[in-house]
Amino acid sequence: MAAPRPPPTRLSGVMVPAPIQDLEALRALTALFKEPRNRNLDTISVAVDLILLFRELRVEQESLLTAFRCGLQFLGNIASRNEDSQAVVWMHAFPELFISCLNHPDKKIVAYSSMILFTSLNPGRIKELEENLNIAINVIEAHQKQPESEWPLLIITDHFLKSPELVQAMYAKLSNQERVTLLDLVVAKLVGDEPLTADDLSAFLRHAELMAGSFVDQCGTVLKLTSEQHPEDAEVLATVRLLDVLCEMTANTELLGYLQVFPGLLERVIDLLRLIHVAGKDTINIFSTCDCIKEGDVSSVAEGFKSHLIRLIGNLCYKNKDNQDKVNELDGIPLILDSCRIDDNNPFLTQWVVYAIRNLTEDNAQNQDVIAKMEDQGLADTSLLKKMGFEVEKRGGKLILKSSSDGPSRE
Repeated sequence: MAAPRPPPTRLSGVMVPAPIQDLEALRALTALFKEPRNRNLDTISVAVDLILLFRELRVEQESLLTAFRCGLQFLGNIASRNEDSQAVVWMHAFPELFISCLNHPDKKIVAYSSMILFTSLNPGRIKELEENLNIAINVIEAHQKQPESEWPLLIITDHFLKSPELVQAMYAKLSNQERVTLLDLVVAKLVGDEPLTADDLSAFLRHAELMAGSFVDQCGTVLKLTSEQHPEDAEVLATVRLLDVLCEMTANTELLGYLQVFPGLLERVIDLLRLIHVAGKDTINIFSTCDCIKEGDVSSVAEGFKSHLIRLIGNLCYKNKDNQDKVNELDGIPLILDSCRIDDNNPFLTQWVVYAIRNLTEDNAQNQDVIAKMEDQGLADTSLLKKMGFEVEKRGGKLILKSSSDGPSRE
């Protein structure tokens, strides 16, 4: 005859059956701690110890993995919307639990430990992550491996990107592939439906400094792609993503002014445009126009790169006479006009050239005169200028560049 079941026990006013197995007890506690009144019963340290034990044992048995997951869910529930519980969880769990669980092969364990980290983080604790960068890097890796999991994503977008100090410290330690992952999320934040808040803008001004400085220092790496056996390396892809970030940052009026005066940025962009433009003409490579490249030779790494360089020049010259003049001084206007070719590898290239030329010539008689003289000397294609929405007119012996009445055509 089976032994009689023990009578129910009372936990903070809630009746629960006495556990038959540890796993069932853990599940029951996990459910109970969804209720705020059942928290802070001095079980957090025990739960953390058990979780660390499970990690140390490298458990593979499904029942033990389930207990492992339930332990993490328990901590997540106990910390949810309760600052006192979050403080206790952080005290006992940081940093060992996150170091142990964020790189676990089990997806649920990674997700649940990410949930605990997201729930517990605040500006003060972000400072502690700066001294434990491996945890922050593990979050980036977790998002790489599980892009469908919301918790690593939320940690990065709602916590990391609000801390320029953490991002700067972390960026220096990330691999190039991890940098690409972070930069993709920066772009997503910039182009998202929700506008940047005042706090976001304060942080993104600092991010802009990091991104612009990194691009100025590293952008020459894309020239690797001009070789016949160009490598598909992550360093080049990271540079391409930096350009994407800068294009989106300069599309934000709050960030544009800072980047328009960033030392060396405009000059470096023009230099790079010239280098890849010449390289694409001199030999057949990834920067050549599409009719010069055989099918199958094009790498997606550099797709749109020239378009984005010209877009960035246009943005940096928007209502900024100093930058308009600087482009002229660097012979950038003929370079931009000569780049206006139909190229399947650079979508919307013509449109970005039109945009850049309009920003370069707006309220700038000197730059208008440069283009007018180019047309008169046969150095600028009249049909191309007309397609871009410009025409040259002689008035009293002087050449005038003006917008045509039809405006630019679209392709």
